[in-house]
Amino acid sequence: MVDHTINGKTVLIAGGAKNLGSLIARDLAAAGAKAIAIHYNSDASKAEAEKTLAVLKDAGVQAVAFQADLTTAAATTKLFTDTITAIGKLDIAINTVGKVLKKPIAETSESEFDAMFAVNTKAAYFFIKEAGLHLNDNGKLVTLVTSLLGAYTPFYSTYAGSKAAVEHFTRAASKEYGARGISVNAIGPGPMDTPFFYGQEAPDAVVYHKSAAALSAFSKTGLTDIEDIAPFVRFLVSDGWWMTGQTILVNGGYTTK
Repeated sequence: MVDHTINGKTVLIAGGAKNLGSLIARDLAAAGAKAIAIHYNSDASKAEAEKTLAVLKDAGVQAVAFQADLTTAAATTKLFTDTITAIGKLDIAINTVGKVLKKPIAETSESEFDAMFAVNTKAAYFFIKEAGLHLNDNGKLVTLVTSLLGAYTPFYSTYAGSKAAVEHFTRAASKEYGARGISVNAIGPGPMDTPFFYGQEAPDAVVYHKSAAALSAFSKTGLTDIEDIAPFVRFLVSDGWWMTGQTILVNGGYTTK
């Protein structure tokens, strides 16, 4: 019988240094993961990566951190090979990396378009590819997307558009990897109470988003909190293995498809 628990498993989390990625790392450590590799993009996140690393090690987990810009396929390949060298072949791979831009189409530059698709689309694609090559049989793969995939709204064309491709990558990979027992899913949080959200929003928009979800009144911030998302990730990489090829919007009723 296949063991779908987290106990004793090896994990890679792209974007695992801070915010939601760090919480997922700590949550999986508490659930029994044996070894966790966290990725961070730049020196700006190094201190937070080291803090997360220290917490994981204090919990008795074999933990390592790697810095990489995942907008090239070669860097993504290296992240996986370095991780496997350090902690062994992987059971779980989670990609929380993302970049947001709120801007009218008419004001969006080519360089902004390219940067959004490099981070949200290209990096996600090659992360999914490397996971397929390197995950153990019966492994689990989760990518973070956005609940804007279920929205009808202006100004987020490059953000929602670049994440929309990942929905199909997820479906295709689930078919291609399913013969090995690997489940592949995407989670689309609502606007989250992190710096990732506030950097793009004017005060009046923040007020709107804090009241837009059906369950906003019952959230400590009105927004999606990172603590709302981590349990769904934990479920998909354990007991929720039978779900595959899906994009799940976890947002308190902010948007739906």
